[in-house]
This record gives sequence, structure tokens and C-alpha cells, in this order.
Amino acid sequence: MRLTDTLEKAFNDQLTMELTASHVYRQLAIELDLLDLSGMATWMRAQAEEEVTHANMFIAHLDNRDNRPQIGTVPAPEVKVTSALDAFRAALEHEERVSASIRALRKLADEEGDIDSRPLLDSFLSEQIEEEDTVRTIIGRLELVGDDGSGVLRIDRELGGRSDGAA
Repeated sequence: MRLTDTLEKAFNDQLTMELTASHVYRQLAIELDLLDLSGMATWMRAQAEEEVTHANMFIAHLDNRDNRPQIGTVPAPEVKVTSALDAFRAALEHEERVSASIRALRKLADEEGDIDSRPLLDSFLSEQIEEEDTVRTIIGRLELVGDDGSGVLRIDRELGGRSDGAA
């Protein structure tokens, strides 16, 4: 069953937001590489790829519902950081925006009577809880080590082992 025009636009907006998130994570990876924190940069690149996967899931959902997926304008990320802590705080801020957007989309789908979108949106909401928790944990660890370079490098090394979207 086709989505309403209102829902089609909202799903396309979310698709664009996921691609924007990918660009934010890629820019954060660049910034971390510039700080010689290659492990954290690797973690951010894996996160960027995960966001593209999310966008593809929204594309598939729209297509499967006989709607037209349409990528909107993906703005250039305006991210500059001076520390690993800055980078992960920026990541958390963006994840919180994505979470709010998915919650609003879920609410709109309910208001429009679209129960078929619930499983997809509920899975994203569950994943967002995990994503925010993971980033908050990293922030907490970075705050704990503070300016201790060896502590930051230890976290960098640990995060560099990430390849599957988890810390």
C-alpha cells in the first residue's frame, strides 16, 4: 500500500538525514585523522558506512511501498574539532537529532494510520538508543582520561579495531 504524500515526503527527508549523518561522520573521521587519531577515524568511517546502509533501508521501504525515493540536498558538514572529545560530542549531538527525527516520523506514521512502517521505524528507534549509548560511553571514557595522552591513545587503539558498527 502506497504511503500518503505527507509520509512519502517525511520518509524522503529521513533518507536525506541519514545521508547527511554519513557525511558528518566522514568529516569527523577526517578531523580525527588530522589529529593523528587514526583508530577513532576508523570508527567514524565505519559509522558513516552504517548511515548509508540506513539510507538504503529507507530507499527500499519507499520503493517497496510503490513510492518514489528522492534524495534531497545533503549539506556539507560544518564540523571542526580540536580534540577527540569534541568529535564525539559532535557525533552525539547529531545522533540525538537523528533520533528526534525518527521519533517524529514514527508519530506521523501512526497519525496517518500507517501500521506497516512500524517495524522499520521501531527497529531504527531501538538502534538509536544503542548508538547514543555507545557514543556517550566513549565520551565518558574520554572525559575520564582528560588530557592524559596515553589514555586517549589507548581509546584510539581500541576504537581502531571496529569494523562492524560497534564500539
